[in-house]
Amino acid sequence: MREPAYLKIVSHYEDCLKRHHDGALAVDWKSERDANIRYDVMLGVVRNGDPRATLLDFGCGLAALKSHMENRGMSALQYTGLDISQKFACSARALHPDTEFLCYDVLESHMRLPSFDYVIMNGVFTRRHDMSANDMESYLHRLLGVVFEACGVGLAFNVMSKAVDWECKCLFHPDPGRLIDFISRKLTRHFIVRNDYGLYETTYYLYREPCSDEAIKATT
Repeated sequence: MREPAYLKIVSHYEDCLKRHHDGALAVDWKSERDANIRYDVMLGVVRNGDPRATLLDFGCGLAALKSHMENRGMSALQYTGLDISQKFACSARALHPDTEFLCYDVLESHMRLPSFDYVIMNGVFTRRHDMSANDMESYLHRLLGVVFEACGVGLAFNVMSKAVDWECKCLFHPDPGRLIDFISRKLTRHFIVRNDYGLYETTYYLYREPCSDEAIKATT
């Protein structure tokens, strides 16, 4: 049976882990500074800084997000990591022995993804490797559908931005209009699009419910 094309992306990241062992380069981010910006943006999906919420770091890699949360005083959030790669899951468990990590392919496994208040998918859709743009788009649609079903409050994910001077063929720069059309028709009408944090990517926050009146007043 032919293996899913997205597993080649997994292999790419495992090669990065083998070469660099730890840090931003081990998950193919260019710098720790950029990685920290991404973590802050991803955590922006948490409404009202709710410390009691459960959070799934989907595609957790080495679980650097957990360390970042602790540095930002957000350790009260109940963190769980999930990665499709056994190599990354084992490394993350070694770095964070008191943390729960799941390891399976949610698209192929018979196991149902547990429910969480928030899900963060940082870097899951930024690289398409040698997949076609259409195949990557189909993968994104399918995976977001499965993961958002397990999300009780909000989900954050990023893709490469279309607001760039040039596009790398191995990265995924989806058309924002097509992506918003999919989100609004298939997932939710309550979403935020962020392209304001200085990196060549766009982050989407998807919510089950609209923002409360109190939260809207707090931002005005």
